[in-house]
Amino acid sequence: MAESAYKISVPNSLLDTLHQKLALTTLPDELEGAGWDYGVPLADVKRLLARWQDGYDWRRHEAQLNAEMPQFTRPISVDGHGTLSIHYVHQRSEVAEAIPLLYVHGWPGSFFEGRKILPLLSKESVGHPSFHVVVLGLPGYGFSEAPSKKGFGMKQYAEVGNKLMLALGYNEYVTQGGDWGFPITKKIAQLYGGKHSKAWHTNMPIGVQPTDSEGQLELTPREKAGLERTIWFRSKGRGYFMEQSTVPQTLGYALADSPVGLLAWIYEKLVLWTDNYPWDDDEVLTWISIFWFSCSGPAASLRIYFEFTAESEASHSQPEAAPPTIPLGLSHFPDDIVSFPRIWCRGIGNIVFAHEHESGGHFAAYERPNELVDDLRRMFGRDGPAFGVVSGMPGYPAGNGSNSSRL
Repeated sequence: MAESAYKISVPNSLLDTLHQKLALTTLPDELEGAGWDYGVPLADVKRLLARWQDGYDWRRHEAQLNAEMPQFTRPISVDGHGTLSIHYVHQRSEVAEAIPLLYVHGWPGSFFEGRKILPLLSKESVGHPSFHVVVLGLPGYGFSEAPSKKGFGMKQYAEVGNKLMLALGYNEYVTQGGDWGFPITKKIAQLYGGKHSKAWHTNMPIGVQPTDSEGQLELTPREKAGLERTIWFRSKGRGYFMEQSTVPQTLGYALADSPVGLLAWIYEKLVLWTDNYPWDDDEVLTWISIFWFSCSGPAASLRIYFEFTAESEASHSQPEAAPPTIPLGLSHFPDDIVSFPRIWCRGIGNIVFAHEHESGGHFAAYERPNELVDDLRRMFGRDGPAFGVVSGMPGYPAGNGSNSSRL
């Protein structure tokens, strides 16, 4: 499986088509004083549309991504689904003994989500472990080829992630992810934990309310606020999930044909799922443009919802899989789309690290990169509960750290 260096280079013809479509945009009307009550405000879309048409320079941002993120593609064979060309970012640390870490993004994200944590994790830092970072572009997202057959679910995404790390020479590694990164890295831990996947960390732990007496303990104010946020999301913010998990193809026609439709669909989540993150318009447009220029089109990214839901429904009659036993770290950000009390999360796995943050939302790696990186450093550092889990790679230069595990 040969690796190829990759540079983003969107054809001029696609840029021309985008601008033609933007020029032909028909915008809807809006109720007086609607604000965000009915969805994305018209004023926001008009502003972003104007910038996209006249002022936003894709070529400049494309060049920045190519300069900052060392990108590659590699063919990965997936059982029952043939071979897919997978796009990824691979930033090796100058520290040879750095810890291999697989970062898995979610929706509506892409490899772009790893942009800020990449230099922080990989650099040599006094007193902190360093990481060899691999940012996986999920199949069907960005410049990774989409599967062409039905049934590409969590097991297949996990297979891609594990095979990629092995192909890069990382026989042992750790993982981090939120959103879809949570169930995918969990599946990696279940299927490959112990032998290859040595520990996992998530910034979106999905908990279940306990039925025992311990689960009836009084919640803290922070936990009560988190449950209120979760209730809001499930009652007011989950329409996209129902659409994408039932008829993703129907929605796909609109997103594949209308750049402004795609913009509104994703921009809503960027705003409502973050903790008042001050989005720059060019940040938003780069985020959206990666979906628009993706090699399989924006509709491909939706199908994971359908497959996951089908898997979940089919598993109701099956024995529940045992939680992973390898070390697990949790980062709780208060304005994530779901936020559960700590006791609710105890069944996820072997929790050895947990940290509640005072701010931050769903896109932790992008909103709060320093805080997320600090958690990983604490979890895998010399005094952390997952120090030394990767054989011979404690994260520190040779002679500057022990190889023994502290678990």
